[in-house]
Amino acid sequence: MSHDAIVRCVAFSPDGKTLASAADDKTVKLWDVATGKEQATLKGHTDWVWSLAYSPDGKTLASVSKDTTIKLWDVATGREKATLPGHTEWQCSVAFSPDGKTLAEGSKDRTIKLWDVRTAKVRATLKWRKDWLAEQVAPLPKEEAALAYSPDGKTLASQNVDKTIHLWDVETGKVRATLNEQGLRGGPTYVAYSLDGKTLASTDEGGILLWSLKTGEKPTRLPTLILTCLAFSPDGKALASAGQGKTITLWDVRAGRERATLTEDTNWGVTSVAFSPDGRTLATGSGNLHGPTRWLGTINLWDIAKVNDTDTSHADRR
Repeated sequence: MSHDAIVRCVAFSPDGKTLASAADDKTVKLWDVATGKEQATLKGHTDWVWSLAYSPDGKTLASVSKDTTIKLWDVATGREKATLPGHTEWQCSVAFSPDGKTLAEGSKDRTIKLWDVRTAKVRATLKWRKDWLAEQVAPLPKEEAALAYSPDGKTLASQNVDKTIHLWDVETGKVRATLNEQGLRGGPTYVAYSLDGKTLASTDEGGILLWSLKTGEKPTRLPTLILTCLAFSPDGKALASAGQGKTITLWDVRAGRERATLTEDTNWGVTSVAFSPDGRTLATGSGNLHGPTRWLGTINLWDIAKVNDTDTSHADRR
């Protein structure tokens, strides 16, 4: 599985049969997971495609591009359903609500737009105040404000440019709680909910923070290099993370320790990780330099069932 440029994002369909990938070649590709064959290429963006999100029913795929648009695609036909306009920041993140009716778009301009998927219109805009002191303490990241819906759809988590995490009440549009470890740090912003909704993972330049939303205790820190991506396994017991190097780390969430390390053949770094819905496969996206100036993107599928606590580099890949 490959692109003619660096792969920026991979995402499994809800049924696990299809893998979507986005790359700097301005395309989104759909792959048959069982055979590894390309099913379709979605064209329409005019610049890098940065991130992806499947709707819960698997019928719609959202793609974010450097051309400052978000496109909604009909997965069955490969046709564009809508383009969401008016973006000033291309490095944004998107997340579908669990009922699939709303697409949340977070950007580093300090706003979160909630789009009505059916009408392609903004339903509401969430804003947080400017905190100049926080900006002075913590270097502003270049990456997007990351978003994640809680499994019940009642809360939207956003990791913001001021390095706080806001938990928004989706119904009222108000901040229900703010999370922030003492001592602000810069670095990429990513958040992910465990599927039981009890744990929220976030990142900063010091590693991964695991927040217990049930107890409200101080978060557990998993120290690692600057990250580019992370994802929970469906059962919530493992967390996959990767960064600018060649390794993907699998973490034991309960024990708060490293479980295994996988080695990717890349000289760019791993840009995206995604677990299949059954948790048996991990998809990774990366890039490799071919010749003086040409980059190619690679997608690997790892057999997680063959990874154990003593494995430090070798899981079956295809």
